[in-house]
Amino acid sequence: MSAESTRGDQNLVAPGASLGLLSVLARRHLLWLLVRKDVQIRYRGSVLGWVWSYLKPAAQFAVYYIAVGEFLRLNSSMPNFPIYLFSGLVLINLFNEAFGNSTRAVVDNSDLIKKIYLPRELFPVSSVIIAFVNFLPQLLVLLVVCGFVGWHPSLLQIACILLAMLIIVTLALGLGLLFGAINVGLRDAQNIVEMILLFTTWLSPVLYNISLVRGVVPDFVLVLYQLNPITGAVGLMHYGVWFPTTDQTPEVASLVGSDILLFGGLGLALSLVLLIVGQVVFRKLEKSFAQNL
Repeated sequence: MSAESTRGDQNLVAPGASLGLLSVLARRHLLWLLVRKDVQIRYRGSVLGWVWSYLKPAAQFAVYYIAVGEFLRLNSSMPNFPIYLFSGLVLINLFNEAFGNSTRAVVDNSDLIKKIYLPRELFPVSSVIIAFVNFLPQLLVLLVVCGFVGWHPSLLQIACILLAMLIIVTLALGLGLLFGAINVGLRDAQNIVEMILLFTTWLSPVLYNISLVRGVVPDFVLVLYQLNPITGAVGLMHYGVWFPTTDQTPEVASLVGSDILLFGGLGLALSLVLLIVGQVVFRKLEKSFAQNL
């Protein structure tokens, strides 16, 4: 065997060899192609197109605003309640779309997976990125409205907004990898995820403030509630978006909750742990993807 042939064999990589999420970074061009394709076909054939990115959250906001803000009178008991409500909703919508789509990503791309090899993590990651792209118009509308009512955030509050988004994206990707891998062999996982998404809005302070929770649950339950990464992310979002539009008195601050940065940091740490768990499970189960699909 020649020296050139030997060197060529050394450069070969065994089929299926992957470094997980690191392989996605190494194949950024494929990730970009997947994201661009899905973004382009998302509203293909639709008359309104990207306007739906605004209409859907607007309709959701209107329903919750009337039901919670007017009927339960939170609109009169909280300053700028519409901003409080919408800032939490856009974050929940980001999580729900990213988690739900990433769970279905592998199954939805089964034809491509069975034909060629590429890092399977590309599909959940692209689903999360697409959800984030759809989230940006909603965030833009929110910040424009905040500007009209005197939004004046500090650098810390802007950092809280970015941290909230990082928590949600990390958590959604970790859970998407976990349930997406299980969903290939056990399609009940998708139904479980849909049930989880039904409760995300209610298990975090989006339609209500945390002071209402503090008044009805024991202290240890309140701590567990605040350890929920989504609760921490929503609190950070409220602190960065809604709180600067108020007079920022201690009474108003109590509506957001204390130790926001502490529970936000713990929420990020837990999200990173779930990302690692999701990646490990995904790597373990992906060997049987082609067979189960």
